[in-house]
Amino acid sequence: MTQEHVSEIVTFRLIPGSDAAAFTRAAADLAPFIERSGGMIRRTLSVDETGLWTDHVIWEDMAAAERAAQGISKAPEAAALMAMIAPGEVQMRHARITLQQP
Repeated sequence: MTQEHVSEIVTFRLIPGSDAAAFTRAAADLAPFIERSGGMIRRTLSVDETGLWTDHVIWEDMAAAERAAQGISKAPEAAALMAMIAPGEVQMRHARITLQQP
C-alpha cells in the first residue's frame, strides 16, 4: 500500500492596512512550528491581484495535516501571522493528491 499525500489549501485575506512583506516574514517564522508538527513535504504562499492569499501545503498524510491544523492556534510562532488575517476570511480544505509532477 502506498502512502497518500494530502494537499492543504488555505485561502484568506489580510486585515486592511496589513503589510504584505511583514505577513510573508511571519509566515516564514512558522518554520519551527511546522518542524514540530512533522510531515510537511512542501509549502508555497501566494497572493493574487485582488489580495486573496493562498497557503498551499503538501503533507505526508492526513494525520500530519490534522496535527498542524489543530496546533496552529496555540503555536507562539503563529501569533503575528494570525493577527494579520481578517476574521471570517479563512477557508481551508484538504484533498488527497492523485497526481504530482515536478
